[in-house]
Amino acid sequence: MIKAYIDASVKGNPGSAGGGILLIDNTGRQRQLAFALPGKLSNHQAEFAVFVNLLDLLLQEKSQHETIMVYSDSKVLVSTVDKNHTANTDFLPYLELIQQKLVAFELLILQWLPEANNKGADNLARQGLKKALKLQNW
Repeated sequence: MIKAYIDASVKGNPGSAGGGILLIDNTGRQRQLAFALPGKLSNHQAEFAVFVNLLDLLLQEKSQHETIMVYSDSKVLVSTVDKNHTANTDFLPYLELIQQKLVAFELLILQWLPEANNKGADNLARQGLKKALKLQNW
């Protein structure tokens, strides 16, 4: 089983954004990823974008046959993916991408957790935001 903790950090709304992913494999080994997200995003859009990045990474690594637990402190993301529907046109492109990618996974569960329990991904997302802000200053 793979556990993934995801989060996004945004400066401005919309504004520069970064993402964080904390991956824990079945041996307990951890990988930490912090990255800039392109463009100006709202906090919710950034949360969706981080989830898309995670799905892309898992597909690249051919992990779709593993049991995958994904934890996010974004109720909007978890609810939208769970319901498989959104009326918000800002989220629709992300939801469509997510739907296309999720069909490849045998078992992927996206679950909400309180922000206080997502500190690892939060710290990584803040590092990703710093990277995004540095890119802007070039």
